[in-house]
Amino acid sequence: MDKYNDFSSLLSSYFLKHLPSHTGYSRNTVSSYRDTFVLLFRYHEQVYGKKASTIQFSCITKEYIEAFLVWLETERSYTVSSRNQRLAAIHAFFRYVLMDNPAYMEQCRSVLGIRLKKAEKTPVDYISIQGIRLLLEMPDCMGSAGRRDLALLALMYDSGARVQEIADLRTGDIQLQKPYTVKVTGKGNKTRIVPLMPQTANIIKNYLSDTKQISAEVPLFYSHSGKKLTRAGIAYILKKYVQLAREQNPVLYPDKVSPHTLRHSKGMHLLEGGVNLVYIRDFLGHSSITTTEIYARANPEIKRKAIEEASASILPKEKFDRQEKADLIAWLKAVSYTHLTLPTT
Repeated sequence: MDKYNDFSSLLSSYFLKHLPSHTGYSRNTVSSYRDTFVLLFRYHEQVYGKKASTIQFSCITKEYIEAFLVWLETERSYTVSSRNQRLAAIHAFFRYVLMDNPAYMEQCRSVLGIRLKKAEKTPVDYISIQGIRLLLEMPDCMGSAGRRDLALLALMYDSGARVQEIADLRTGDIQLQKPYTVKVTGKGNKTRIVPLMPQTANIIKNYLSDTKQISAEVPLFYSHSGKKLTRAGIAYILKKYVQLAREQNPVLYPDKVSPHTLRHSKGMHLLEGGVNLVYIRDFLGHSSITTTEIYARANPEIKRKAIEEASASILPKEKFDRQEKADLIAWLKAVSYTHLTLPTT
């Protein structure tokens, strides 16, 4: 390999060949990895006064990366968590180089030896059941935009899905016949089936009734211009209604509320409802139960009786006969044995 161009060649091969074909990384992860190297190029130009095209792989030493990480924290005000995310992206690239180019073994192992910083543990911000209930009362359902926003908020909370998972949903991912479910595609393109409460399904039905021609492949949520809602768009909608709800009862909401706050809220309410951490892990799509344990650490007391009771107390009340309730309970028991994942075909 030409030593002068080895870094650009390795980087091009990594992003254009390896990531698309050898990993299950989501688009967001790939974008985050890409942005890491964009930042590395900026660092090189600002600190060394040279264009990124002049970087050779031999320059990317342990000391170079450590200085880059310091620059992120001091010059760009990165938190420890954000700093660790950039280091994780660099580690992933160097693992690829080590696997594909043994000649760089010593350099790669040196960089891979840089440790993640221990971040100070921050409390999990979540919204109480009372706060969720008030939030869901904010959209004006007399108009189509309000019905869309209520469906969005209710589904975000009821499914506990990540914001990108919500943005990527298609109409065909929602099953509006019993048992009500949503198929969520998460990190690593892994899919899971998440049960929905009947109240949420009815809210989504009302929203979809505004659309006369529904294709299974169209985005479930879209903007006024007809384009798929973005992460930023979803965050904006949530922020708007949180502000309205906060005006009525400010003590119910943490200072910062993001789409992930609704996910945390669902996780906490499941725990408080007596749901086992293993099932919460599968429900939220965590790869490790260690991630799920943040809810137990945040609130060790399990006070509530069941997942159905926790959700039913928030969403609009509906009347259901005994058979409908029995069908839902039977389905929940069935999916618990399959860990809420799609069967392979």
